[in-house]
Amino acid sequence: MKKLFLFFVAIAFSVASFAHSDENWQESDMLKNMQSEDKAALLMVHFGTSYDDTRAATIDALNKKAQQEFPQLAFAEAYTSRMIINILGKRGVEKDTPLEALLKLRAAGFTHIVVQSSNVIDGAEMESLRKDIAQVEQFFKEVRVGAPLLSSVWDCYEVVKILGEKYSQPAAKKGAQQHFILVGHGTYTPITATYSQVDYIFKERGYSNFHVATIEGFPTYDTAIKQFENEKKVKGVTLVPFMFVAGDHAQNDIAGEWKEQLVEDGYNADVAMQGLGEIPQIQDMFIAHIKFALKHKAIGIMDKKAKYAVEK
Repeated sequence: MKKLFLFFVAIAFSVASFAHSDENWQESDMLKNMQSEDKAALLMVHFGTSYDDTRAATIDALNKKAQQEFPQLAFAEAYTSRMIINILGKRGVEKDTPLEALLKLRAAGFTHIVVQSSNVIDGAEMESLRKDIAQVEQFFKEVRVGAPLLSSVWDCYEVVKILGEKYSQPAAKKGAQQHFILVGHGTYTPITATYSQVDYIFKERGYSNFHVATIEGFPTYDTAIKQFENEKKVKGVTLVPFMFVAGDHAQNDIAGEWKEQLVEDGYNADVAMQGLGEIPQIQDMFIAHIKFALKHKAIGIMDKKAKYAVEK
């Protein structure tokens, strides 16, 4: 009965999320609105990683899926981390910044662009990306930006469902009381509250042994530990990168400092070294965001205010 109730709660939030989005978006098929001489492209934007194996399993995998899903769009890619771009450049692997990629697309005659990042939250990296786009947006007929992974309550519910099922079922078979800490990067902006929202939804959906923490934001390591430190039946704690790529932070901070701290605190610690981008269902969520961007146009705040003034 409880599971049935939670299912209907999730559906209700899903409907409410899309109903609310109608106030911020209008249906507009970008490809159908194009003229015969126009050209459209998809620009995938990633923070990037210097780890070849995880890049192949996450960034390259999502790029490939996007190209298969949208053959009508020319494909381009960009990295936002200048440090990673420099590291890869020394290895002979060239990656453009978003601004460089957009300028190249304009020089090649593209008029319509859909930009989709693999960011988890709408934080500082998305802010930087939008500023890059704003510099050159005037040179295109239209530029649309797809939403990052966690952009609505529905997104959060979906990610909780995916990760809850993925990690809890194997643990249940072992019969041990295992806790999971999903470790995100974090940000200094108020959007860091998204991590707390996901943590709350895990509990609301019945995953009381799942916790969310961040390296550079809130919730913290201590915040997560306090939720189960007094439980005597806890057998171990598994750290899970709550990041698109299991790169430097996963290897050094999570598998290093965080795991060492757990052992010091008396827990049997383990790390599930897999980025979110390796999970097919997570990849599909990004694909869905691209599809939404192709079919919908954002309504600016001034347009909404003008509408409200007329309605009065």
